[in-house]
Amino acid sequence: MIPWQAREAVRQLVDLTSRWKTSRDRSRMRRSETSGVSVGFGGVLDDGRPIHGGAVKLLPLRAAFGGGEAQLNILYAVSSSQPRFAGDLFGLCRERGIRTVWNQNGVGFPAWAGRESERFNGPMGQLRAMADFVVYQSEFCRVSAEKFLGPFAGGSEILYNPVDCDVFVPGERREGDGVRLLCAGTHGTRDRVMPCLDAVVELRCGGIDASLTVAGRFQWAKGEADFAREVATRGLEAFVRRVAVFSQADAAGLYQGHDVLLHPKYMDPCPTVVLEALACGLPVVGSRSGGMPEIVSATCGVLVDCVEDWDVRQVMGGAELAAAVGECGSKLGEMAAAARRHAVETFPVDRWVEDHKRIFRGLLE
Repeated sequence: MIPWQAREAVRQLVDLTSRWKTSRDRSRMRRSETSGVSVGFGGVLDDGRPIHGGAVKLLPLRAAFGGGEAQLNILYAVSSSQPRFAGDLFGLCRERGIRTVWNQNGVGFPAWAGRESERFNGPMGQLRAMADFVVYQSEFCRVSAEKFLGPFAGGSEILYNPVDCDVFVPGERREGDGVRLLCAGTHGTRDRVMPCLDAVVELRCGGIDASLTVAGRFQWAKGEADFAREVATRGLEAFVRRVAVFSQADAAGLYQGHDVLLHPKYMDPCPTVVLEALACGLPVVGSRSGGMPEIVSATCGVLVDCVEDWDVRQVMGGAELAAAVGECGSKLGEMAAAARRHAVETFPVDRWVEDHKRIFRGLLE
C-alpha cells in the first residue's frame, strides 16, 4: 500500500488547478479590523458540497458570528468536514493574524479504519497542531486524539455537539403501534445494521410487536441488495422499512414517528443522531463505548457493556439489543420524558453558541 503521504502528494498534483484557483480566491482574505467576533469557515458552507454531518453544526455559528470568508478574525474548522486544501488555509491564517479553532471529532484507529488509520490521522494531526484552540466533541474525542495524533500544546475545551431543541421536539405517542424502532445515520459497515434486524426477530419471537425503520446511506459495497436479502432471509419484509435518504429538514419528523433509537455503532465519538433522538423524546439503546456513556444517561437509555478495544471492533448481538429494548419496556414513557429533559438541559444549541463566543473572545484578547 502506498503511504498516505505519497498518495496525498499525488492527489495534490492532480488537484493542482483547483488548488491554484482556491489559493487565488483566498488571496483577498484579511483579518477583520472590527472589534467584534467575525468567523469564517473556509468555504465549507458555500462550496457546493451538501451540508450534512460535521458541517451542520457550523450553521448556528455562522448565524451568530459569520462575517464572510474575506474579512474574519477567527477561522473555524471541523475535522469531519474540512475546508478544501485546509493546510494551505491554516498557513494563510497564521500569516495574516487570523486565529484558528479546530473542532475535533473522531480519529482513525485500527478497529475502525484498519491500515487506513494513518490516512486520516496524518493530515488531521497536522491541522490540529496548527490550530490556536481545539474544541473536543467529547472526552473520548480528546483521549483518542491524544493517543493517535499526539499531545496538543494549546488551549482546549470539551463541548458536546448541540441540538436545536425548538426544532427537535417530541411527537405524539400513538397507542397500539407496538414498539417502533429506528436506526438512523450514515451506516459505514453492515454490522451497524444487521444486529438491529436480529433484535426485531428476537423481540417478535418474545411476543413484542416490534417494527424497525433503517434510515440513511449504506457505505459498504452493494449495501442495498445485501440489506434487502437479509430482511427477506429473516422474514421481516412486513416489519422493516427502508428510508435510503433523509434530509436535515426531514429528521425531526423521522424521530417523532418512532419510540426508541437503536445505535449499536462501536466507539462512536459524539453522534448527533443520538442527541437529536433524545431531544425528540426517544430513549437510546446502544453500545457502552466511545462517547456514548458521556451523552446517554441511565435515565434516558440503555447501553450494552462491551470491551473497548482500539484494535478489534466489537459487534453487538441482536439478543443484546433486544434485551436492552426490553429493559425500556414499561418505563418507555418515563424514559422518553427523561430523554427530552436531558437534551434540553445538556445539549442546547444556544448554550453551545455562547460557549463559543467566550472562546472566540478569549482568543482575540
